[in-house]
Order: sequence, then C-alpha cells, then structure tokens
Amino acid sequence: MSKRRIIVVGSTGSVGTQALDVLEHNATDFEVVGLAAGSQIDLLLSQALDFSVPVIGLTSPPAGGEDQIRRRLDELAAARGTRSPVREIHLGPDSAEAVAGAAADLVLNAVTGAAGLGATLAALEAGTDVALANKESLIIGGSIVLDAAARTGARLIPVDSEHSAIAQALRSGTADEVHKLIITASGGPFRGMTRDALRMVTPAQAFKHPTWTMGDVITINSATLVNKGLEVIEAHLLFGIDFDRIEVVVHPQSQIHSMVEFIDGSTIAQISPPDMRLPIAYALGTGENGETRRLRSGAEGSNWMQPMHWSFEPVNHIAFPALTLAVDAGRRGASYPAVFNAANEVLVDAFVGGRIPFTAIDEGIDQAMREHEPADEHTVETVLAADAWAREFTRDRLTARTEPVGRT
Repeated sequence: MSKRRIIVVGSTGSVGTQALDVLEHNATDFEVVGLAAGSQIDLLLSQALDFSVPVIGLTSPPAGGEDQIRRRLDELAAARGTRSPVREIHLGPDSAEAVAGAAADLVLNAVTGAAGLGATLAALEAGTDVALANKESLIIGGSIVLDAAARTGARLIPVDSEHSAIAQALRSGTADEVHKLIITASGGPFRGMTRDALRMVTPAQAFKHPTWTMGDVITINSATLVNKGLEVIEAHLLFGIDFDRIEVVVHPQSQIHSMVEFIDGSTIAQISPPDMRLPIAYALGTGENGETRRLRSGAEGSNWMQPMHWSFEPVNHIAFPALTLAVDAGRRGASYPAVFNAANEVLVDAFVGGRIPFTAIDEGIDQAMREHEPADEHTVETVLAADAWAREFTRDRLTARTEPVGRT
C-alpha cells in the first residue's frame, strides 16, 4: 500500500509540531510532501530536512528571500551530511495557500486565526481532505467553506480535541438519534473568579492554563472562553446540529473531551489525558473511504489504577460573556463570526501588550458586533472585508491606549 501524502501548514506551531511527531511515529504509512510556516525559518528548514519535504512555504521571509533560504538549507543539510530535498519554495502572505493547494491526500491546517482561510479553501478546491485545527477558517467562512467541500467531495476532518471527541462518539448512533452535543471546557486559569476580579488579571496569569499547553492566542482564548464559543460555532457547522442542542459544561480535569447524548438518554463520551496528539492521530487516520483506523500517537492513555476525581459545573456567563457573544454571532451568521474573530485577535494582542485590561476583550468584541453592518452577500470578498473592518475598528476605537494597564 502506498504512503498517504500529507501537507502541514502551520508546521512550526504547537499543533503543527505535534502533528509531525505523530507522523514520525507512523513513518511507514505517511509521506510529508509540503510544509508551511510563518516566520520560524530554522525550525521550518529543520522539519523539511527531517521529513525530506519537497515543497515549503514561509509567510514572513527574510530580506534575502529565496536565495538566503536556500543557502541556509544547504548549510543545515551539509551539517547533517546530506543534501537539501526542497525543490519548491513559496514566499509571502499567500505561501500557505500555495502549499495547501499542492497535490496531496490530506492537508492538516494548523495555522492560527483567520489567516488560515485561504489554505483551507485552496485544499478543498483541489479536492483534498482537510484535517482542520484552524477552526477560524470554517467559522468565518461558514457556508463558503462547506460549499467548497460539497462541490469537490473533499472532507473536513476535525482536529480540535472537542470536535474529535464528538466525531468519535457519533459513531455510536445515527444523526437523527442525536439529542444534543455537550462540549466540555476546562474553565481556564480564572475559573471561579468574579467579573470584577478579572479586570485586574495579567497576561502572565492568563498564560498559565491548568491542563493544556497551547499557543499564545489559543491560551488567552481559553481564558476568556472565546475559544469555547468558537468551538460551538464549529460544532454547529461540522455536525449540522442546531445551536439550541449544543451545550457547554465546565470540566476542570480535561479528561472528558466532549460528549454526545442520544434520544434514548444514553451519553457517549471520549476520554483521554489532555494531549493533542490523540485527536491529531485520529484525524490523520481517516482514510479515503471515510473510515478511521487508530494510529500510534506517542501519547499515554489514562491510568485507571490511579484514583481520580471528575467534576462538572455550569459556565458563569456573567463573568465570561464571550461564549454568549460567540453563539449570537453564529446565529446571526453572514459576516458576524468574522467580526467576532477579527476583533478578538486584535484585542488579545492588545491585552498581551498591556494596552487593555482582560475584560476589555469581550467588551470590545461586543462593541464591534454592535457597530457592524453586514453586506447583502456572503462571499470570500465580503468576509475578508468584514475581517479588515473589524480589525481597523478595534485598533482605532478600542486599543488606542499606549500605557500599560493593571498589574505587571
């Protein structure tokens, strides 16, 4: 049996590096044929050499361009006593899109934020299945992404642990047997805090997630519950379940990654330690016929001989209103999810930079959504225009402060 050809965009980030770890554990089954990254040149080139990758892309290239990259590649290869395998290099803002559109069996999109939309669409338009860690591209693209998949027959395969859990649980019944989806949330580092107390938390505190190790933006999104709101929209789009039948419950131990309750009252849960290599491996194991085989992930399973405690509690929507705002954006549809996401990305950057307090993130999202006037049509152009408007509005109106706020 021939190896499956895999492309990883966002390869130098948290999910991308873990995906390559899973692929290394299953080297006899997969061939990495493309990698794309943002600005971490040496790590990208090292990955290309490790996996003998012929096509690479870099969003933020060095001043010396392709010549400088090739010289560095040759230096690194010579130090290993080998030659560079890279035949094709894409540079600039469309590089991830160019790499994702190359011939492959599966593209794993691990780009952070709205920047991943182009790569998702490029892969789908090429008829290539997409393992989607970049939830934002589906959320802001909505029907555009779903229509591209339907038109070419390519599939969207969830990589987020919550949606992977739902996909696995759904194998226990048919779509019309589903009563509701239950998405679990760790509650983040500020679980139990009041709204007033949240006004004084610092970026350093927000980065201390209790159970997961993730990239900076996703970690802050987890602290605000923005990430959970985005996951509700993603679940609605991926599985075709109404928002009224999707619930979020706080589960601090992060052992149950989500659940499906069926109409007979049975609830099926997917359980594992909090390790992204498990949902990544499940996504990579999805074959051409849609069936999934379990791969070696390199992760440890649960230790059932060790005493453990699991707890569940409702979300405090007063302290963390971002979840409600996200569901509202999802219900409105059109370009509202794009505005929600774009405003959040700018506000998170401002919070990390000490220019706004933590609570200004969801307050700013709310203001941007109130001011937004959606276009009559829902196209890639109108989505990108809404994204650009939200970023400009948020930067100009909501993050103009230059003095640090709160405690350091």
